Amino acid sequence: MNINSSLHKTPVAVIGLSSIFADARNVEEFWTNIIQGKDSITDVPENRWLIEDYYDPDMMAPDKTYCKRGGFLPEIDFNPLEFGLPPNILEVTDASQLLGLVAARDALEDAGYGAESAKFTRELKDKTGVLLGVGGGQKLITPLIARLQYPIWERALRASGVAEEDIPHIVDKMKKAYVGWNENAFPGLLGNVISGRITNRFDLGGINSVVDAACAASLSAIKMALSELVEGRCDMMLTGGVDTDNSPFMYMSFSKTPAFSKSGNISPFSDAADGMLIGEGVGMLVLKRLEDAERDGDHIYAVIKGVGTSSDGRFKSVYAPRPSGQAMAMRRAYEDAGYEAATVGLIEAHGTGTGAG
Repeated sequence: MNINSSLHKTPVAVIGLSSIFADARNVEEFWTNIIQGKDSITDVPENRWLIEDYYDPDMMAPDKTYCKRGGFLPEIDFNPLEFGLPPNILEVTDASQLLGLVAARDALEDAGYGAESAKFTRELKDKTGVLLGVGGGQKLITPLIARLQYPIWERALRASGVAEEDIPHIVDKMKKAYVGWNENAFPGLLGNVISGRITNRFDLGGINSVVDAACAASLSAIKMALSELVEGRCDMMLTGGVDTDNSPFMYMSFSKTPAFSKSGNISPFSDAADGMLIGEGVGMLVLKRLEDAERDGDHIYAVIKGVGTSSDGRFKSVYAPRPSGQAMAMRRAYEDAGYEAATVGLIEAHGTGTGAG
């Protein structure tokens, strides 16, 4: 079955939205920022990491990042008991899992399928799935791995002439700077548990999975969610993306590539583009087949009529974008939707802001 051609016969409706982005706790605040043209990129806040610890404008400085700007989520109220979580596991539960629950609740409520909805029957729950785009790492991994480096600390202390009887006390103090391992730490750091917690809490019986396609992860998840609906395996899908890791590890990764903007500004589709910036964010959609959404009286935000995908094949490097590959995906999307490119009135795009595009 060709999912894309099937979308002609079985278009899919967007019936619910939710988001948590930099300087925007919900969809309404995010839309207001867009309308006002607000730039929500800031310097790294102190509650994430200290700029003086990791920043150096010299791109070649070892173990330093030359970027200190990005998009950072605002503080979000989270009541663990609302989601059936004991408060004592929060320390070893990644923020992506917690905020994923918040966004899922908000999206389902926006779609009219909240906890109190009579429409959200047992039959529909059994055929509701979750597919999310998730980045390669969760922030909790860093401190948990760092805590395991204590044999290296011990050897370094001995080599520095520290008295043997003092070493255990020093190492113990260093360990206390990191989250401790326990039975909840492993599930708390896993990316796939982001979708798992959602299906568990909201008692959903459809597919539960995450996909990592780097910058295309969210769109890849949506494409897979469409397959579930078009092929009849699910009747409703919760899909989108989750990324809450603006840790020093991520800044170091993009600094040493190097992909970050040298000016600290992101300018996609501009001759002035000199690199990317990263941002934390959570965005989710609730999808149903258009025919079902109309039958059930759901509010319809938009209709998905076509999807285009491609890969770059063999090119300069594994992470270098290929313009012809990008154009191929766009052509396929237009063809699958049955539209000429010239008829499209609005284009939204992911733009890295790098020179390569």
